Amino acid sequence: MYQEMQIRNYSPRSIENYISQVSLVSGYFEKSPDQISLSELKEYLFHKIETKNLSASSVNQTISAFKILFRDVLGRDWNPVKIKRPRRPKPLPVVFSKEEISHILDGIINRKHYCLVALTYGSGLRLGEVAGLKFGDIDSDRMQLRVRGGKGNKDRYTLLSRELLEKLREYYRYYRPKTYLFEGRTAGKAYSKRSVQDLFKKILLERGIKKDATFHTLRHTFATHLLEQGTNIRVIQELLGHRSLRTTSVYLHVTNFDPSKIKSPLDKL
Repeated sequence: MYQEMQIRNYSPRSIENYISQVSLVSGYFEKSPDQISLSELKEYLFHKIETKNLSASSVNQTISAFKILFRDVLGRDWNPVKIKRPRRPKPLPVVFSKEEISHILDGIINRKHYCLVALTYGSGLRLGEVAGLKFGDIDSDRMQLRVRGGKGNKDRYTLLSRELLEKLREYYRYYRPKTYLFEGRTAGKAYSKRSVQDLFKKILLERGIKKDATFHTLRHTFATHLLEQGTNIRVIQELLGHRSLRTTSVYLHVTNFDPSKIKSPLDKL
């Protein structure tokens, strides 16, 4: 199964998740995963939903993992009718106001922490993407940031703030990271995702922001603020690296707009 996903160029994170899901089910029944039936898989998912409140995302991951195992590795029939994917809830994303972003950044004294948070917001990065950045990914001539191996193992370019560029250079001269742009205590090793999440929780607590926000909220806020500035949603889709415009359109529901600044199409005739 590992070889199959490597050949198909799945991202390391997807491979790790899918192998983990198969291992969990195998451990639950205490038998080899190739001996597990579709009815047993449904039994496992029902049990986890009932007892562990398993999320729709985790259920879908488990189903996708066994679809690869059954169909592509074992050559068995896969009947999607017998095991349907759950409907995912679609909550609106939490976003920060511009005043809250300024309040957050103004309170960060540490150069590394400031650049980490500011770059994530200013470029719309995922946690894994900012953790994997290298200084060579910064294109100061074109004012772009190269994101390598984003979700779906896709590369893309996104915005680079001109205001932040000099601060990034100062940060680099001060810290001299060896391999990754943001490194932890061990030289050459990327800042761990858990450390970044814990750091951001601490920053929000110190700044008195009580929204149900996570580090990923910075990415949601990037997209929302671009929409409020009048940026075309198709452009935002490309900057975020979304496969579908439907994913990006969720930000339309949280965007603040002033109706007095919108002209009726009749006035343009």
